[in-house]
Amino acid sequence: MTGRMHALESMGLVDGPGVRAVVFLQGCPLRCRYCHNPDSQCDAGGREIGEDELLRRLLRLRPYFARGGGVTFSGGEPLGQPEFLLRMLRRLKREGIHTCLDTAGAGLGDYDEILANTDLVLFDVKHEDPKAYRRLTGGDIARPRAFVEAVRRAGVPMWVRHVVVPGLTDGEEHLAALRAYIATLPRVERVELLPYHSMGAEKYAALGRPYPLAGVPDMDKATCAALERRWFTTWN
Repeated sequence: MTGRMHALESMGLVDGPGVRAVVFLQGCPLRCRYCHNPDSQCDAGGREIGEDELLRRLLRLRPYFARGGGVTFSGGEPLGQPEFLLRMLRRLKREGIHTCLDTAGAGLGDYDEILANTDLVLFDVKHEDPKAYRRLTGGDIARPRAFVEAVRRAGVPMWVRHVVVPGLTDGEEHLAALRAYIATLPRVERVELLPYHSMGAEKYAALGRPYPLAGVPDMDKATCAALERRWFTTWN
């Protein structure tokens, strides 16, 4: 079976525990205003790759996984290719490799079998309010809510991530509501606030598309870290 891959990072240090290979699958149904990889959104982009080839490339990196690392599937939205994702997760689990799913929960398919072969979920919470979620992503919050219930059934541990954008997701009212929402999620082990940056703006220009957040300054990293300590020490 083949899938479509946007990129493969061999020495990832921020997408799950330990040193990890990160497989960025192509395609995403969301159009987040702060997306820094718009070239990963189109389903027809990237390159076609067979599961045997991808597995061989990942197994070559096994020595780097020895100290608690493994393989993370990201995107795009990895749940947009559920059959290919499931086949890869199963094969990696048979090899004894730790698997991680970095997702906004905006995918397709039967999540239960995918999660049965996943050791950790990195859950990208876009927004907790349905209307604000729609404005920010163009999507329906029903999809990530269904994914959360599948995670609850599966009992897979979760790390929550949230992008902090000046003027959009950095307000006191929003962060308080976000904290209350995260308290309802299953098996949350960590919460990470990620500072917005505008490094993807030139990719929009290359694609002939206007940058959705033109004029919005990058989020100050120190301020973002302080917000994380203030609001989410329960999990960190």
